[in-house]
Amino acid sequence: MAAIIRTEQVSKSFVRGNQEIIVLSGINLEIEEGSFVVIVGPSGCGKSTLLNIIAGLLPPTAGRIYYRDAPAINPRPEVGYLTQKDTLMPWRNVESNIGMPLEIRGVRKERRREIVSALIQTVGLTGFEKHYPHELSGGMLRRASLARMLSTTPETLLMDEPFGALDAQLRLELQGELLRLWSGTGKSVLFITHDIEEAIILGDRIVVLGAGGRIILDVHDDLPRPRDTVTVRFQPEFARLHQRLWDALMEARVRQEVEA
Repeated sequence: MAAIIRTEQVSKSFVRGNQEIIVLSGINLEIEEGSFVVIVGPSGCGKSTLLNIIAGLLPPTAGRIYYRDAPAINPRPEVGYLTQKDTLMPWRNVESNIGMPLEIRGVRKERRREIVSALIQTVGLTGFEKHYPHELSGGMLRRASLARMLSTTPETLLMDEPFGALDAQLRLELQGELLRLWSGTGKSVLFITHDIEEAIILGDRIVVLGAGGRIILDVHDDLPRPRDTVTVRFQPEFARLHQRLWDALMEARVRQEVEA
C-alpha cells in the first residue's frame, strides 16, 4: 500500500550551552496507509521527538516529512494526536471535553451531541457524561482523551505512550479496546512505547530506536489478528519476536557504551 507518512533523513539536535545534543539521526521511515506501526525504544532515544516532528509540532534540524506526498510542516486536521499526559480541560465535563474539537470547528450543537453520545458509548463511558476529570479514574481519563481525539474522525492517529502511566491490568484492557476500535477502520496508527510486549501486542510492524536516535531494527509482526491481549503472549512467535527486539536493544546499548 502507499505510504501515508514518509520521513527522509530526519535529524534533530538541540544546543545546550556549548554542546550540541543529537536526538535523532537520519531517520528514514514510511508508514503504510491503514497500518499499525509501533516505535519502541528506551527513554531518551528520541521517540517522542520524532512523533512531535511528524505531527508538525516541532521542526526537524534536517530532513523532510511528507503526508500523502505533500510536505508536512504544520499540524493537519486529518491527524489526531494522543499525548502521554491527560490534557482534558478540568472545568469541562466528559461530554464537553469530547465535543470541544467539534465546537472549535463550528459543528452545530445537535450534531455535536450525536457524535459525542456515540463516542461515549464506544469507549465505555456511558453514565459518566457529566463527570469532571478530577472525578475519573486513570483509565476513564484515557478513554475520554481517546474519544476526544476520535471526535473529528482523523484518518491517522499519533499516540505517544498513551497507556504508560496505567497499571498492567488496565493497560491490557485499553490495548484491547484500541485494537477493537482500530480494526477494520482503515485508519493509520503510529504508536510510541518503551514496552516491548506492548509493541508486539499492538503492531503490524515494529521499529526499534536506539540511543542516539537511530533506527536499529524494522521488523514485521506476523502474529495473527484479531489478537487477545492476554493470550497472545503465550504464542511461540511472540517469544521469538520479543527475543529479537530485546537482542537489538541490548546490542545497541553495548555499542553505545563502547563508543562512549
